[in-house]
Amino acid sequence: MIERPITVRHEKGLEARPIAFLVQEASQYSSQIHLLVGTKKINAKSIMGMMSLSLMDGDLVTVVADGKDEEEAADGIEKFLEGVK
Repeated sequence: MIERPITVRHEKGLEARPIAFLVQEASQYSSQIHLLVGTKKINAKSIMGMMSLSLMDGDLVTVVADGKDEEEAADGIEKFLEGVK
């Protein structure tokens, strides 16, 4: 299991369209992927769960990936949240 703190770097925050792309990114991995924000633990493959987070530029989240491709999953989510993808 990997736990990685990441700072969101999306100028306008994560609204519906970027959240949909984030869920697509998470869904391509077989690992379980969750985002921890405060006391919330949300499945990164759940569009409704991710929409409930209302992530803004500068927010700190922790990505938790667990499975056979956890390293690749954590890297992919990190790149997305940091605005690299």
